[in-house]
Amino acid sequence: MRWLLDIYRQSVLEFPKLTLLVASLFVLSLLQGVKHFELDASADSMILEGDQDLANYREISERFGSSDSLIVTYTPPWPLFSESSLTLLRQIRNDLKLLPRVESVNSLLDVPLLENPPVPIGDLITNIKSLDDPETDVELAKAELASSPLYDNMLLNLSKNTTAIQINRASDSRHRELTKSREQLWEKRDVQGLTSVQANELSRLNQNIKDLNAQNSAVLHQDIKAIRALLKPYQGQAKIFLGGVPMIADDMITYVESDLATFSIGIFLFLILILVAIFRRLRWVLVALLCCTVTVAAMVGVLGLLKWRVTVISSNFVSLLLIMTISMCIHLIVRYRELHAQKPDATQKELIKETLDHMFKPCLYMALTTMVAFNSLIFSGIRPVIDFGYMMATGVIVALCLVFIFFPIFTLLLGKRSEAVNAKEHSPMTDFFANITLKHGSKVVAVNLVMFVVLVIGLSKLDVENSFINYFHESTEIYQGMKVVDQNLGGTTPLEVILTFPVVDQDWDEEENDDFFFDEEEEAEDDSLKYWFTTEKLERIRAVHEYLDRQPEIGKVTSLATMVQVAEKINGEALGSFELGLLYGAIPPDFKAIVLDPYVSPEVGQARINLRIYDSQPDLKRSLLLKRIEHDLQSELGLKRDEFMLAGMMVLYNNMLQSLFASQILTLGAVFIGIMIMFMVLFRSWRLAVIAIVPNLLSAGAVLSVMGWSGIPLDMMTITIAAITIGIAVDNSIHYIHRFREEFAVVKNYRQAMSNCHASIGKSIYYISITVIVGFSILAMSNFIPTIYFGLLTGLAMLIALVQVLTLLPQMLIMFKPLGPETVVDEVQEPVDEIDSGLIEG
Repeated sequence: MRWLLDIYRQSVLEFPKLTLLVASLFVLSLLQGVKHFELDASADSMILEGDQDLANYREISERFGSSDSLIVTYTPPWPLFSESSLTLLRQIRNDLKLLPRVESVNSLLDVPLLENPPVPIGDLITNIKSLDDPETDVELAKAELASSPLYDNMLLNLSKNTTAIQINRASDSRHRELTKSREQLWEKRDVQGLTSVQANELSRLNQNIKDLNAQNSAVLHQDIKAIRALLKPYQGQAKIFLGGVPMIADDMITYVESDLATFSIGIFLFLILILVAIFRRLRWVLVALLCCTVTVAAMVGVLGLLKWRVTVISSNFVSLLLIMTISMCIHLIVRYRELHAQKPDATQKELIKETLDHMFKPCLYMALTTMVAFNSLIFSGIRPVIDFGYMMATGVIVALCLVFIFFPIFTLLLGKRSEAVNAKEHSPMTDFFANITLKHGSKVVAVNLVMFVVLVIGLSKLDVENSFINYFHESTEIYQGMKVVDQNLGGTTPLEVILTFPVVDQDWDEEENDDFFFDEEEEAEDDSLKYWFTTEKLERIRAVHEYLDRQPEIGKVTSLATMVQVAEKINGEALGSFELGLLYGAIPPDFKAIVLDPYVSPEVGQARINLRIYDSQPDLKRSLLLKRIEHDLQSELGLKRDEFMLAGMMVLYNNMLQSLFASQILTLGAVFIGIMIMFMVLFRSWRLAVIAIVPNLLSAGAVLSVMGWSGIPLDMMTITIAAITIGIAVDNSIHYIHRFREEFAVVKNYRQAMSNCHASIGKSIYYISITVIVGFSILAMSNFIPTIYFGLLTGLAMLIALVQVLTLLPQMLIMFKPLGPETVVDEVQEPVDEIDSGLIEG
C-alpha cells in the first residue's frame, strides 16, 4: 500500500504536467459515455422489481385493454350539447385521430346510444347510433348520456359542463414479449436458480427492456408534445387540459430534466459566491470549480458507459456529487491555508505534500463510510433506488480519486501566493459552538435527550401515503387536468377487481334456457361464448360492483353490471341468461370494444370491474383501502381468495409506497451497522465508534421525525434523505474525530483539544455545512414538489448535523474520555465570546 502512495506522491508532485496530461486523457475517454447519458421516464422506474402484481397488471392489460390512456378534458363556454360545442369537439377529436401512433379516440360523439329512440332489446342491433349519426336526436342523446351509468361522471359531467376525450395509443407487443420472457426467468431464478446461459439471457433481456423503455418514453414524450401543440389553438375557445397516467410519468421526468439543468447550474454559481466569501482568493475558487467540473463530467460519462439511466429518484445526483466534491476541496484548502500560516517559509511542494499526507486518510475514511451509506439503499427493493445507491457510491470514489489528482496539480501549477487574513482567524460561529459546549455541556446532553424522545414520537407519525396530484404545483397543466378528472370525471388512479369464473359453466339452468335452439352453426366458438353469460355470474359481479360503489374513496365504478343496468332499463325488466347472451351477440364489434370487451373475457372466464380512486382526498389511505376491499369481498360477499384479484396502477403504486416504509427501516439499520463496523475498523475503538455514530443517528432521525410531525409523507424522493444525510454528515464526524485525536495527542486535555479542533477542522465543517444547506435550499424553487421537499429536508438535516458535530460530539468526547486519561492543566484557552453578526466572516 505504501509503495502505491509513494508512486502517487511522486506523480502529482514531481511530474505534475505529465500527470495532468494523462489524467485529462483518461477523463476525456470517460466523456465518450456522455452521449449515452439518458433519463428514464418509464413506469418501470417507479415500481418494485419482480413484483408479482406487475405481472398480473400486464396480463390483465393485455387481456382487457390498458386503462393507461391519455385524457383530454373539454369544458366549452357554451352548453355541452349545443351545436357550437359539439362542432368544436368534433374538430378536436378528428385532429387527434390523425396523429401518429393514436390507435383510437373515444368521446361522447363515438359512444353507442342505446335509447335513440328506445326499442325492445331484440331490435337493439338495428338501432344503435352515436352522436355522429345525422339521424340521432341530440336531446334524447343528452338525456341518455347524462343519466347513463355507463357514461355519467366518467365520460361527461353535465352539471360541470365537462366531457373527456380518451386517447388510446397503440400497445407495444415487443415490450410485452420481452417482459414475459424476463418474468419466466425471474420465476425460475427464485425457484431453482439459473444456469450461466440463462443468467446471461436475463442480463440481455434487462438491457433490451431498458433500451425499449427509453425508446418508448422518448416516443411518448414526442406524442404528448404533439397533442399539446394540437390542443393549444383550441384552448382559446374552451377550457382544455391534458392528463392521464402516462402523462404523469412524462411530466415528472420533464421537470426532472429542467431541474437537473437549472439547479446544477444554480448550485455551481452559488458555489462560486460561497468560495469567494470564504477564501477571498480567486485561485481557490478556480481550483475547487475545476475539480467539481472534472468530477461531474467524468461521472456523467461513467453513467453513460455503464448505461445507468437517471430517474426521478436519482435526478439530484449532480447536486449531491457537486456537494461531496466541494466538501473534499474545502477540507484540502483549509488545511493548506493552516499550514501556510504555520509554516510561511515552506515551499509550495512541501505544503501540498503535508496537506495530502494529513487529509488523505480522513477523506478515504469518509469516502468508504459514505459508500456504505449509499449502498444500503439496495435493501429498498426498488430498482431506481438501488441504482441511485450504486450511482452515488461510484460517484464518491470518482470524486475522491479525481480531487486527489487534480487538486494538488492545479495548486502546484498556480504556485505559492499570499493568503487572506482570515486564514489565521478564528471563525465566530465555531467559537460560538465551542463556548456552548464548554460552558453548557450538561445542557447540550439534556437537550439531545429530550430531542430523542420527540424524535421517536415523530418517527411513529411517519406516513407513506402520497398522491400523484400532490407532486405538482397548482398552476401546472398536469395538476389542473388531474384535478378536473379527479373531481369532475370520477377519480384519477385506476384500480381493477378481477373476478374469476369457470370457463365452461357446468351448472347451466336448463329450465331458464329452454328457449335456446342449438344448431351446428351456433356450436361455433364465437357464438358459444354468449352461453357464458348467466344470471349467477351477473349477480356476483353486481354485488361486488355495488359494494365498491359504496366506498367513499372510490369514484366511478364500471363493469358488466353497468351495461346490463342500461339494457334492463331498455328491456323494462331484469335480463335472464337468454337475454344476456342475446345482448352479447347483438352489439356490433365496434361498440362491443367500448362497452363489453373492457369488462368481460369469456374465453378465460374472467370479468373486470374498473374503478378509479379520488386521488385528491386528503385522508386517503391506499393500503387500508386495499386491505378492506380484500377482507370484505371474502367476509361480506363470500368470495374465496382465488376467485378475485386486485390489480392496476393503484396496487403497484401502493406496493412501492409500502416497500418504502419497510425499506427505510432496513436501510437505516444497514447504514448504522455498516458505519459502526467502519468506525470500529478506522478508529480501533468501539467507544469512539459509538460516540461518532450518535450525532449521525440523531441527525437522520431528526429529519424523518420532522416529516412525521409535519405530515410530509415518505415517497420515492424522500426515502433517500436519511442515507444522504448520514453519507454527508458522517464526513464531519470522521474529520472531527481524526483531528481531535491529533490535538489530544499534543495537549493531553479534552477541553483544550476541543477548542483547538473548533478553531481548525471546525471551520471546514462549518464552511461545508453552510455550502450544503444553502445549496440544497436552492431546490425549493423547483416546480416539482418532491424536489422541493428533498432540498429543504436535506438542508435541514445538514443544519442539525452541523450543530450535533460541533456540540454533542465534542461533549461526548469530554464526558466519556475515549482516548484515555488527560493531563490536568491550569487553564483552558477558550474561544472568544464575541460573535460576528455574519454567518461567514468577512
